Amino acid sequence: MAFRKIIFASGEYYHIYNRGNSKQRIFRNKNDYERFIGLLFACNSSDNFKIDNLNKDQSLLDSIRGKQIVYIGAYCLMPNHFHILLSGVDEGSVSKFMQKVITAYVMYFNKKYQRTGSLFEGKFKAEHVNNDKYLKYLFSYIHLNPVKLIEPKWKEKGIQNNIKVMEYLKGYRYSSYLDYLGIKRPENIILNADRFPNYFSSLSDFKNEIFEWINFS
Repeated sequence: MAFRKIIFASGEYYHIYNRGNSKQRIFRNKNDYERFIGLLFACNSSDNFKIDNLNKDQSLLDSIRGKQIVYIGAYCLMPNHFHILLSGVDEGSVSKFMQKVITAYVMYFNKKYQRTGSLFEGKFKAEHVNNDKYLKYLFSYIHLNPVKLIEPKWKEKGIQNNIKVMEYLKGYRYSSYLDYLGIKRPENIILNADRFPNYFSSLSDFKNEIFEWINFS
């Protein structure tokens, strides 16, 4: 049995990620993306989450939850993987949160697509973010993931059309990028930006940071 080397301490920052088994898609359509995003909110609770408690037409983002167990600073969902930047409220709460999210999503996915077996490539991966430079960088790295969907070789060859890329990111709904742009939407309630260092004191600071990384690469 493989044991995780990292120990999740309260108040520390972690980059969590995982991909589909054999790189398979874990999100096949917008409903799948929306389900996982909803679980980021609904499962972030000291209470056990039961989807049966929701009304038929009720969104997971409308669910009532108990005390938060993690603080989420950024996230991005891609067709075959995901990234989450978070901090645990209490020791062990990161593992508890991720177990709840992954279990709930796999049950949903397997039932919907009439499949069995593992969906993800083993246990979720985690990196302890223990320096300020790396933590700030992750806000750009995570939010820039969707660029690969329109320019797969952008890191090797550079961006061919900066304006097109920035517009694409602005229209990509399955990350917290829109929340940092100040766009009002139900997903705003997922983030706890105030629990992370204030690297971007204004909207222009955030945009400039993203634009600089696009041009740098």
